[in-house]
Formats: sequence, structure tokens, C-alpha cells
Amino acid sequence: GQFVQTRRRKEHSRHAAAHDFRRRSHIERHHAALARHRLEHGIARVRAIEKREDHIGEPPDTRAQSAIRRRGADISGLRGRQVADADFEKFDYILAMDEGNLSILRRNAPAHAHEKIRLLLSYSRKYPNQEVPDPYYGGLRGFDENLDMIEDAVAGLIGDIQASLGNHP
Repeated sequence: GQFVQTRRRKEHSRHAAAHDFRRRSHIERHHAALARHRLEHGIARVRAIEKREDHIGEPPDTRAQSAIRRRGADISGLRGRQVADADFEKFDYILAMDEGNLSILRRNAPAHAHEKIRLLLSYSRKYPNQEVPDPYYGGLRGFDENLDMIEDAVAGLIGDIQASLGNHP
């Protein structure tokens, strides 16, 4: 009776958590595309990558595409790929949308790469050190609100990159 019910609840919770992780990592790929669009003139490269295989090769969510298209970028050609060990050496910045994915990235990264891994919103002036909320159930408005947060963080990231290169805006 109660043992079976408890196990079912745990299995359901585990399944729900796995589904939420897959959905969030899929969304992260779309938001990173906007960041890539904003980082112009070769000062940095941004790649949207996955931590799991669930969305490898898939295009961005159509709502994310629509929200980003209204802001002047086309992400329809993007496809997800999984994080590779080489990414921790190749990229100067590895950004996560939430604490769960930040933890996964740090767990998989070599110790010397941990300083490269941060929350995207740690660069934000308006939303510092917050997580980007999951827009999945907020309709287009949820995606637009997330893009406002992401654009603010990307502006801060660009400022950080320019400062590190000695180029002040």
C-alpha cells in the first residue's frame, strides 16, 4: 500500500524532474542564440549547447523563434548539440540559465575551467545573479520577458569582454 504509493510518487517526481530538465536545456539553446546575435564584430563566439541528448539536432521552440525574430534575429537554422569535453578548453565563457544546469556544467568541467562557468544573469544590471525563469508555460509573453532579461545580461557580458580586451564602450 503505502510503500508502493511512495515509490510511485518518487518515480513520478523523478520523471517530472527529467522532463523539466530536458525542456529547460532546450530553451537555453534558444536564448543563447539571441546572445550570439548580440555579440557582433568577432569579440566572442557563443554556442548554444546541450547537457543531454534529448534535443540534439532539434530546432528551437517555435515560440522562441518568434520572440527572437521580432527582435531582429533568425535562429531557425540552429540545432542543439551536446556539451563536449573540448568546450571547456575552447570557450572563454560558459553560461548557464539556472542553478541546476550550472551545477551540471561544473560537475562535468575540469577544475581549471570552473571560473569560466557562470550564470548568464550574473552579467545583468537589472537581474544580477538570478536564474532565467522557465518561459515554457508563459506563452509568448514568457519568452519576451526572458529575452528582456537575457538582453540585459548580454549587454553586461559585452561590457565585460570589452573591458577585458581594454576596449571600453
